[in-house]
Amino acid sequence: MRVSAESRSPSPLARSLSEREAAARLARDGYNELPSARPRRIWVIAWDVVREPMLVLLVAAAAVYLVVGDHGEALALALSVAVMIGITLHQQRKTERALNALRALASPRAQVHRDGSWRTVAGREVVIGDLLRIKEGDRVAADAHVETASDLMTDESLLTGESVPVAKRAGDPGDPPAQPGGDGLPWIYSGTLVTRGQGLARVVATGGATMMGRIGGQLATIVEKPTALERETRRAVAAFAAIGGALCVAVAAWYGIFREAWLQGLLGGITLAMAILPEEFPVVLTVFMALGAWRIAKSGVLTRRASAIEALGAAAVLCVDKTGTLTENRMAVARLVAARSLIDPPCADAVGAVGAATGPDTGIDALVEVLALASEQDAFDPMERALLREATTRLPSLATRLARWALAHSYPLSPAQLSVARIWRPEAGPYRVAAKGAPEAIADLCGLSASERASVLGTVDAMARDGLRVLAAASGEWPIAAEGSTPWPDSQRGLALGFAGLVGLADPVREGVPEAIGERRCAGIRTVMITGDHAATARSIARAIGLADGADVVTGRDLDAMSPAALRGCVATVDVYARVMPEHKLRLVEGFKANGQIVAMTGDGVNDAPALRAADIGVAMGRRGSDVAREAAALVLLDDDFASLVTAVRLGRRIYGNLRKAIRYIISVHVPTVGMSLLPLVAGWPLLMFPIHVVFLELVIDPACAIAFEAEPSEPDAMRRPPRPVAARLFDPWTLAEAFGEGAIAFAAVAAVYAAALALGVGEREARSIGFASIVLANLALIVGNRVGDDGFAGMLRPNPALWWIVGATLVALAATLYLPPVAALLRTARLTGAGLAASALPALLTVGGIALWHMLRRARTASRRARAPL
Repeated sequence: MRVSAESRSPSPLARSLSEREAAARLARDGYNELPSARPRRIWVIAWDVVREPMLVLLVAAAAVYLVVGDHGEALALALSVAVMIGITLHQQRKTERALNALRALASPRAQVHRDGSWRTVAGREVVIGDLLRIKEGDRVAADAHVETASDLMTDESLLTGESVPVAKRAGDPGDPPAQPGGDGLPWIYSGTLVTRGQGLARVVATGGATMMGRIGGQLATIVEKPTALERETRRAVAAFAAIGGALCVAVAAWYGIFREAWLQGLLGGITLAMAILPEEFPVVLTVFMALGAWRIAKSGVLTRRASAIEALGAAAVLCVDKTGTLTENRMAVARLVAARSLIDPPCADAVGAVGAATGPDTGIDALVEVLALASEQDAFDPMERALLREATTRLPSLATRLARWALAHSYPLSPAQLSVARIWRPEAGPYRVAAKGAPEAIADLCGLSASERASVLGTVDAMARDGLRVLAAASGEWPIAAEGSTPWPDSQRGLALGFAGLVGLADPVREGVPEAIGERRCAGIRTVMITGDHAATARSIARAIGLADGADVVTGRDLDAMSPAALRGCVATVDVYARVMPEHKLRLVEGFKANGQIVAMTGDGVNDAPALRAADIGVAMGRRGSDVAREAAALVLLDDDFASLVTAVRLGRRIYGNLRKAIRYIISVHVPTVGMSLLPLVAGWPLLMFPIHVVFLELVIDPACAIAFEAEPSEPDAMRRPPRPVAARLFDPWTLAEAFGEGAIAFAAVAAVYAAALALGVGEREARSIGFASIVLANLALIVGNRVGDDGFAGMLRPNPALWWIVGATLVALAATLYLPPVAALLRTARLTGAGLAASALPALLTVGGIALWHMLRRARTASRRARAPL
């Protein structure tokens, strides 16, 4: 994308482009859109899947069977590879479709002057040099230099965080570029909203070269790192894969050298490696994140990066952007002060809060009427819309009266006069004059005395300290000329006006925000507000939401003067930051991370995007949020409901707790699988399992059990615990010890049953059937045993319909391996009698009993320690 240095012409229309010139510039500069990450191609995803160690082992086993002529076994293994690849590709396509739908906010349409006429084009087709026609309600399609302006104002909150619109003026050739946010600038910016007036502007930057695009470009400098859980899982898989590979070679060589059975040794080695390799770790992690994203989406939160779900349970700091996140990003009347309380002896009734009852003598109703008369009746400006809403509430009959009145004359806002005035002709009597604007300007128009002016401005300062945007109002009359033609004064200063009062407007707090912050506080999560607004406004909002008493507010200028060490100390204690620019937000997030805390940040503006990407968990607003913010964030609040994050955090903690149970189960279930793959080789028994048996366990039981654990309900005190420590490990020594101990119980029981079957002289196929059924049933026992949580045996009794579906499906599949001849032939099993089935169930009973006894002893020991502990 490119930036132009073209300047304003005395005649804007004379320099309009032709369609041919526009097409050439579009081909040269590209479309007027922000660059976004391209989705990975299907063949790239498939190649990543095929390189997984488990699939490599499956392909190797299929090749061996193919060489020896066992085409059925080779086909079964090849089909399992295809199923795994298909599932992964399907999940990736669903993710891409969700992201494309999220980015499908319509590109703003733009009116451009080409070939001597005005035409409407898609915003992405606007090019440098185009002359834009903008009016109230338009979304600006590109950065542009204003060439003509009539009462033009824009809302730049997406770029600055300020919800108050700023005025624009027609510029001059050679105007230097300026940052957004100031009044009276001749520049408009891509993505901002025209709230008032109209004008013409020459495009000077498109796409990535716009102010929005340059802020978005900061995202490319932030390197995304794998989460601690992903790194830990990768290390565990790599370690087990190395052990499995070494044992595979050793077993194959030992069998070949000492027994001269190279083929059986190779198959036994591959089976052992497959049994050792915990490829379920990444599979379970993927399943938990995918289903977790689905559950969170049901509460109105879209997950763009599943790794953020894992981080939710450890989030200790939530950095919140004020505008549009804590507040509604719209103005509302918060306070009304009638003139009689300012320039007459004080009158308590002359100060009205929103919703307060007022009478005819208080002056509040008269003030509201003046403010409504001074506003556009079909307003788009957020402050005027707020004033009209207030008038509709307090004065229901005003709209009916105005419908019979005619607007006779108006005076627009100008840099020389920061007020507007509108003159109405009623059905009878003189003209009604209503004016509103900056308090200083209205005070001058009304000719207030020094003491009256001091009283008014003192009240204005007090209201501003409460975070209110303050306007003043004035009213008067103008006589109707006898000849029917009324000569209007050249400016508002020629009107005879009397001071009517003050109005304080505020961006109201979103419903449910104080409660959500209180619940996060109970969960040990600290909320920090970061805004580009004034310190007084930030302090007022902080008090309104119960965030802090407002004693400590740090500004962006203060942050500029801080060293990295001072910044780390500041973020440890201060909860409110004001007048913050995008680079400050990014630095604050990095400061929290430097203190070793997991940071989440919410925001909706382009100015939030770099910090959203840098945070461990970036949360964007879906409705009001900018496309850049949504692209940068890991989570998107689809309904812009800040309180939805409470549900997301609760689900994040539930997901991680259930993931620990699933990991403990996976480790424990590998112990009997590995043991029964190795023991027959060492003891000289017939092989119990071949690769196809391990595939059965992996494809039927293990992923299904991951679903069962994922569906486990949340533990009752999940939101009354502090966040998970950053240093907490999924594979901590205690978890590993418990898992290996549970697996050892199952292995010993299965080995004893298989050895007894061989000792009793049953056939090889029947013994394999007993041993394989024992492993499958012991697997189910380990699922039940690993449901125990911090609430003890109550965890086993918590309702979980998915678990019983899994148990039923597993038993059906096991029956098929024993009693369906084609499947039994493939797995080399035989039908079992009642005695064989009873023997197969014995290891499951012993496993459940052993786990239950262990947890009973552990809980008794814990209770004893607590009883002996000093108070």
